[in-house]
Amino acid sequence: MHDYLRAVGFAGIKDNKALRSLLDLAETHPSSEYVSSPDGSGIVYGEKMMESADRMGINICGEYDGNGTFCRDYFFPFFRGRNTTFKGEVSVEKQSDRDGYSGVCDHIHMGVSIIFQLLNRADYMDNIPYKYGHTLYAPVILSGLSIYGRVILPLASGKEDKRRSQREAKNRDMRIDAARNGDKEAIESLTMEDMDTYATVMKRAKKEDVLTIVSSYFMPYGIACDQYSVMGDILEARKVTNILTQEEVYILTIDCNDLMFDICINSQDLLGEPAPGRRFRGNIWLQGMVDFMP
Repeated sequence: MHDYLRAVGFAGIKDNKALRSLLDLAETHPSSEYVSSPDGSGIVYGEKMMESADRMGINICGEYDGNGTFCRDYFFPFFRGRNTTFKGEVSVEKQSDRDGYSGVCDHIHMGVSIIFQLLNRADYMDNIPYKYGHTLYAPVILSGLSIYGRVILPLASGKEDKRRSQREAKNRDMRIDAARNGDKEAIESLTMEDMDTYATVMKRAKKEDVLTIVSSYFMPYGIACDQYSVMGDILEARKVTNILTQEEVYILTIDCNDLMFDICINSQDLLGEPAPGRRFRGNIWLQGMVDFMP
């Protein structure tokens, strides 16, 4: 049973019998499907996707045998983002336990490598020049599935505070880029800034809650490389209904460390009422699509 099925409105799937029925339905009535044999090995790969709500549903991957019968290999729930999150250097790596792929990219402002489940596997398999660990500069559309989240109040800040934060973030990004190129002054400046920030946070934490000090964060969560704990400002919130289960799912657009992407979460798993201006805090499984033909 996939943990994130409930994120796309299948919280009622409790046993393997119900799961098999759902997968059989997705396999026989897909919204879209893909067939290809790109590497000349004679293996015919197949992918069937069934949407159950706006941009979300079930993805089944497998192969076709000599009789043209689809043999299911694995499945996962998916949620596609709507807008480009950023444009940068991306590499694609094959997952070791199955015929799936992960996208890997470095974003200066995040401070960590961003790893996500690649949703448009078909596009990647059809673009041979980008295979075998090659890096490309392309737009990336990120999205997240969450099974735990809560809505919290925003920090009290004015327009001038936001403009100052944006200027400081831009200045820091420039210094990080310089530090990567070996600029010793930039490295020393960043080190001193981190020490000052740590001292300030430790001092304020004695009297204040950490959520009044930290406005947003994006950091790895657990042992899975594509799962993260995030907190960011909610820019847009709307509710959709899974047409098969009638479960309600929230689609939230958040701004997290200057990255804007969509998150879907079952209404049963979200504590609080989401609205623009408030903040979302929770754990997500990160997915994404790469435009291989920009």
